[in-house]
Amino acid sequence: MTEINLPIARISALDPDFKQQLNSCLKREMLASDEIFQQVKEILQDVRVNGNRAVIDYTNKFDNFEVDSFESLFVSQKQLVKSLDRISVPQRQALEHAANRIQKYHERQLTSSWEYEEEDGSVYGQKITPLERVGLYVPGGKANYPSSMLMLAIPAKVAGVQDIIAVVPSRYSEKNDLIFAAAKIAGVSEVFTMGGAQAIAALAYGTETLPRVDKIAGPGNVYVNVAKRIVFGDVGIDMVAGPSELTIICDGTTDPDWIAADLFSQAEHDEFAQSILIANSSEYLNRVEASINFLLPKMDRREIIQTSLKNRGIFIHVDSVQQAAEVSNLIAPEHLEISISKPKSILPNITNAGAIFIGRYSAEALGDYCAGPSHVLPTSGTSRFFSALGVYDFQKRSSIISCSSSGAASLAETAAELARNELLQAHALSAEYRKNKSAD
Repeated sequence: MTEINLPIARISALDPDFKQQLNSCLKREMLASDEIFQQVKEILQDVRVNGNRAVIDYTNKFDNFEVDSFESLFVSQKQLVKSLDRISVPQRQALEHAANRIQKYHERQLTSSWEYEEEDGSVYGQKITPLERVGLYVPGGKANYPSSMLMLAIPAKVAGVQDIIAVVPSRYSEKNDLIFAAAKIAGVSEVFTMGGAQAIAALAYGTETLPRVDKIAGPGNVYVNVAKRIVFGDVGIDMVAGPSELTIICDGTTDPDWIAADLFSQAEHDEFAQSILIANSSEYLNRVEASINFLLPKMDRREIIQTSLKNRGIFIHVDSVQQAAEVSNLIAPEHLEISISKPKSILPNITNAGAIFIGRYSAEALGDYCAGPSHVLPTSGTSRFFSALGVYDFQKRSSIISCSSSGAASLAETAAELARNELLQAHALSAEYRKNKSAD
């Protein structure tokens, strides 16, 4: 194999126009064009009006397999069991091991309803209720992701969701057994082999045979994510996701081959994935670049990796690991590896990241499969306001307000005063009627 010379964008945080350079390299504004928005709107409206027929037509057009009825997209529990039985023992053990770890982690996220009582007998609190029916989008296309099936379905199951509907753009076959086996292990209620914006529309609006869901979770391509943005409000969504991304902070002492492999692990997802390395040594950046050029020809998905790194990879030089943390917060990455000698020393400075991998041994790839936390994470800078998917995404919180007679009386004066200042007379009267009057 011949060593290559792959050009990767290199910028410096010491430059006065660094932020402009960074934004230009991130290229996030290019991921969803007006044309794509219009195409997705048309698909959503078609499915909303024509239901099953529209889903069938788009499946035949986009998903590379022919179907003649909506029922043929449905994968029964019997078929899921067959897939589970057909996979190898090591494959089943790996899925079950990962599933157990994911469940163990997410059980810690469970919260309980609570109440407190005041001296006047009034009770206030919060009621936790699981969502009734959720839709999970499990990506496919270039590759199948049984790990995503586990990472999406298990938190929903732990939360207490009764109906978990998974859609995946992969035809039911022995070739795709792993993803259907994962659905069985994770306790998915129903699986449909459909993808794209049409699957999001079917989940959000329902069809003649598929009732609408309460919330949609899961990553997908740009069409899927634009569809999720548009249907939000008609249905809940977990987050707005984009291509996978990894940022690594290095102090120049981690084996450069390790870092090159970590960068590859994101780049091999697809050509739009983004891998970023931040280091306080230009010489170290050179060493990692040399590792990339040496190792890349050995990669099975080298063409995808090469395109991703060439078009969206970034090397950033900083003057210290503290500045590296500041730069990382500007990026607000999906995954952040802190590969330095004392990684916890800068953890308090990290404010924007979907998942944080602390120390040289905490490869992001471990989190992708079996560490425990869900790998469904906010991308494209949205870790500034979104969080990692978890049990709380599949639960609702209802406020509890139970006023006693004396409690209502004590609140009435304040409520009435504020209401009249807002020119809301009926609010004031409603509060005052409870003052010094019996309901009996």
